[in-house]
Amino acid sequence: MSLLESLRRRFAGPPEPVRAALADPEERVLAWGPIVRDGGWLVATSKGLRTVGGTGALLPWHLVGSARWAGTNDGGGSFTVIALTEVEPGVQAREPAVRHVLSDAGDLPVVVRKRVDQTVLTSRRVPLPGRGGVLLVARRVPGQAEREWTVVFDEDADRHDPEAREAARQKLSEALAAEQPI
Repeated sequence: MSLLESLRRRFAGPPEPVRAALADPEERVLAWGPIVRDGGWLVATSKGLRTVGGTGALLPWHLVGSARWAGTNDGGGSFTVIALTEVEPGVQAREPAVRHVLSDAGDLPVVVRKRVDQTVLTSRRVPLPGRGGVLLVARRVPGQAEREWTVVFDEDADRHDPEAREAARQKLSEALAAEQPI
């Protein structure tokens, strides 16, 4: 996309279907890209990542586990998004990856990266005894004053193993203790 096209797009604002899909007057459109297959749009808003023209579901920024961008030379590319879901208090699991192929990404990759990074305060991967590991993550969650710590197991099967759960619980306790003032 040329500089002129980029400026034109930025000042033109989002397409009407994108604007119309936001029912909440507090939610602002930050960036958007047309989805190649089945039409619609992938939209970054002030509240999260949303598809318009499909489910319209909002994925809040603090529940984006990863969003990987693979661009093409023509300004398009694909986003592979993995959402997180809470399976029990303090424990999250990765949802299956969803791939969005875009014909023109505009500012979407930069905005998505910035918004996801702003929610993550700290993140550490720690090994579990004998196998795999867990990701310990502290995030900002809208509407909450305190950070929220969660554990994401590398393998879902480890979530059900009592030894792995105890080791993860211990690693999380150590991380929490390390950030508490004495």
